[in-house]
Amino acid sequence: MRHSMAELNALSAGDFVRVIGPVFEGSPWIARQTSGRRPFAGRDDLLAALCDTVRSAPDDKKLALIRAHPDLAGRAAPAGALTAESSGEQAAAGLNGLTPEEAALFRGQNEAYRRKFDFPFVICARLNKKEGILEGFARRLQNSRDQEIRAALEEIFKIAGLRLRDLIVE
Repeated sequence: MRHSMAELNALSAGDFVRVIGPVFEGSPWIARQTSGRRPFAGRDDLLAALCDTVRSAPDDKKLALIRAHPDLAGRAAPAGALTAESSGEQAAAGLNGLTPEEAALFRGQNEAYRRKFDFPFVICARLNKKEGILEGFARRLQNSRDQEIRAALEEIFKIAGLRLRDLIVE
């Protein structure tokens, strides 16, 4: 269901969290902490406020947000354990129709990435296809942990922006 900004601004704090919470994977605390900053002038204003909440959060909360994301083309997808949002986003990137060889390549990249950084590889799947995602793995595996935390958060902000665009009528 799509909402106008006026509707979102008028929601109770609990309903705001229910509607906006899924914008950030498994992290309703972001919507909860941002709710009190209403009213928002528009979708971009809301996104900026949500991202500010994440940026000002302690490092352990940022890592928890990153870790809330599933592996791309990982075991959660065939098991039906992805959120509806993640499932659609991975499908849009072509990750739901991988050959066995491609699936093995993604598994290997996910494992290498997790070994190095201790959190999942996050990329805005809706803005990439499987080839671009594989290139992202190769490029970003060269990053330091701090660089990669920043890169993952920037990708999460892109995901949130697209999810808000799906949710809010302007």
